[in-house]
Amino acid sequence: MTDSSKTAAQRRRFLKSAATATVATGALAAPAIAQTPAVTSLRFQSTWPSKDIFHEYALDFAKKVNDMTGGELKIEVLPAGSVVPAFGLFEAVSKGTLDGGHGILGYHYGKQNALALWNSGPMFGMDATMLLAWHKYGGGAALLQKLYASIGGNVHSYLCGPMTTQPLGWFKKPITKPEDFKGLKFRTNGLAIDLFTAMGAAVNALPAGEIVPALDRGLLDGAEFNNATSDRILGFPDVSKVCMLQSYHQSAETFEISFNKTKFDALPAKMKAIIDNAVEAASSDVSWKAIDRYSKDYVELQTKDKVKFYKTPDSVLQAQLNVWNTILEKKSAENPLFKEIAESQKVFAERVVKWDQDTNISRRMSVNHFFGAKAAAPKKA
Repeated sequence: MTDSSKTAAQRRRFLKSAATATVATGALAAPAIAQTPAVTSLRFQSTWPSKDIFHEYALDFAKKVNDMTGGELKIEVLPAGSVVPAFGLFEAVSKGTLDGGHGILGYHYGKQNALALWNSGPMFGMDATMLLAWHKYGGGAALLQKLYASIGGNVHSYLCGPMTTQPLGWFKKPITKPEDFKGLKFRTNGLAIDLFTAMGAAVNALPAGEIVPALDRGLLDGAEFNNATSDRILGFPDVSKVCMLQSYHQSAETFEISFNKTKFDALPAKMKAIIDNAVEAASSDVSWKAIDRYSKDYVELQTKDKVKFYKTPDSVLQAQLNVWNTILEKKSAENPLFKEIAESQKVFAERVVKWDQDTNISRRMSVNHFFGAKAAAPKKA
């Protein structure tokens, strides 16, 4: 046999062995069959009308979760009133009528007044980002869990999205002094109910969609909701042309994203981790979107809707702070959990607010330098 014949024979033996091995391997390993992962669907409701930017924030959060899970978890968010009234969200989520919701803790004020310390308390100089920092790193989350346990809440709660300081509100004429609230029919929520009641107002806590109709019918003399975009969408400039900016009644606030705890605990660890991170992503996006949208609507309220903005007088602001002292003393004496939470916030605030004021430069000089008289400021009442 020649060398070339030997080489050809060896090649044939090798190919035959390889083919045999392939057949054997194929017999052992059956072809993989693609399986469609199970889809978990959760039904949420917000406490906001479908047209409000707050409902948009709820939809944004749900989309983040749905996208990051690749569709394995699908959160559907319905607007306020679809299943339960806005103020009924806590009970619906706790009982499992809804799988979750998007709202604020102050709307559960009637269940336990300390809940409102996360949305309408004194805040001790903190802004909403600092409030979120206290919640995550200063003990607030554990205190909220303790608070929910005290009222039998079957809820897994997240806080999300720092809110800007809310206006004092919309009125028939400018507020010029604390005494202007005496006898005034006014809408607010949470602990701000106690604050404005102490200032002499007759307070009514209405959900978002009912405020403007009540103003229009004369059932209210004044009202606050939240921000330039929400207020404009809800129709405030149709019933009032006077808005007072700056107030201590809700100087810092956050949203709550809640899950029925039984449903949440049953989710795989991977899903829980995605939700954890989606909440923080949504929180950042709320802040960025608010800056863009609120500033645009603030301009349009003045130019298109002819609203006049006034800065709340210092005398009114100081009166609010004085009332907060009284509320803190009274509620703390009545409710040990209220006292524990308020003291925790105050200790955290004393440190971080001083750091903030000492470290971060005031923007006023820079704004005056670059924009000067062109920057319209709210008028004094």
